[in-house]
Amino acid sequence: IHILLALALVLTHCSFSRYAEKSYARAIKEKPFDVIIVPGVPYEKEKTTSVMKMRIWWAKHLYDSGFTRNIIFSGSAVYSPFVESIAMKVIADSLGIPAEHVFSETKAEHSTENIYYSWKMAKQLGFTKIALATDPFQSRMLRSFIRKYCPDVKEIPIVFDVLEMEDGPMPSIDTTTAFVPGFVSITEREGFWKRLNGTMGKRIKDEIKEEDSEAQK
Repeated sequence: IHILLALALVLTHCSFSRYAEKSYARAIKEKPFDVIIVPGVPYEKEKTTSVMKMRIWWAKHLYDSGFTRNIIFSGSAVYSPFVESIAMKVIADSLGIPAEHVFSETKAEHSTENIYYSWKMAKQLGFTKIALATDPFQSRMLRSFIRKYCPDVKEIPIVFDVLEMEDGPMPSIDTTTAFVPGFVSITEREGFWKRLNGTMGKRIKDEIKEEDSEAQK
């Protein structure tokens, strides 16, 4: 059983790696994009996970390498009292990405909302050539949602052989602008099933139905 599990993990890793490499190769031919969307990760100061670091450094790579002209970080204060997208923007600014080319989408609480609300923001900003830039697993999981609700969004998942990150923790930042007084975690505001439905896009689907209903009046 352990051998089979190990084999399954290896095959899964290889599958995601191939997917990321093929997507990256397509992006090389299609660049530059007007903007990339980078989903948020909870910011918890020194306890912040390496996932946020990977996503920010991948966004920096794509900006520095001419893949994109702009970046939208997406995410509200969901599991920690810091608005994810604002904290990520402050970090990106500190890494040398010009602040005027970095935007924060602050409403999203789930991955489907990250992509949808950022896609709407990108359209409002006049961007038409849009891509999602995140880890291969999340990117792959969002594919069907993107095709249905944001069909013009491309994918540039992290290619770990290409990604270069500086060693050590992320830069220490002033979190004043990201901090939410009186914060209540989503785990206290919503039960498991409601959060799962949110992850599956229920809020987005409900909003689209409401918009369609209003349009028909």
